[in-house]
Amino acid sequence: MLDALREPLETGLVHISRAGRQAEFPAQFQLVAALNPSPSGHHLDGRASKAEILRYLARISGPLTDRIDLQLEVPLLPAGVLSQSSSGETSETVAARVLAGRERQLQRQGKPNARLSSGELEQYCPLQSADSAFLELAVSQLQLSSRSFHKLWKVARTIADLAGDHTIDRPHLLEALSYRAFDKLLRYLRD
Repeated sequence: MLDALREPLETGLVHISRAGRQAEFPAQFQLVAALNPSPSGHHLDGRASKAEILRYLARISGPLTDRIDLQLEVPLLPAGVLSQSSSGETSETVAARVLAGRERQLQRQGKPNARLSSGELEQYCPLQSADSAFLELAVSQLQLSSRSFHKLWKVARTIADLAGDHTIDRPHLLEALSYRAFDKLLRYLRD
């Protein structure tokens, strides 16, 4: 069932074929999903073996996770954190930064970074040759797909847009790489 999301996530379209007829419907959406990193709740709680955790995580296919741009691990919170008052940014401040970043994207290329083709990425979001080589090496060492290479590039461009930067720099690429938590967890479990 989950793998049926792969095509709409990639293309923004749903194709339906029934009784000799075919139809195509627009289906651009933002997928927000959550998954415990272990059948016991957390992979570091010691209640499940690596093999059990890998079997549990295998229910989500690699091609599906490959299409998820941001993968974050939410760490266990230390005792007392939830009862403390927050001193972080307000929702209004974050929303203003997101709107400004989106406006930069629309002014630069007429659509969000996530919808750029590889050719448009090269045109609107060029990387310095050293940064392109760095990203390619990171993707190779982490054993990610070429799809991941382009997704990381788009995420780095978005990070730069949120920061108000005109170019994609190494810190943007490093931050984009840090958002591949599922891949990191699988490598940890397989070692």
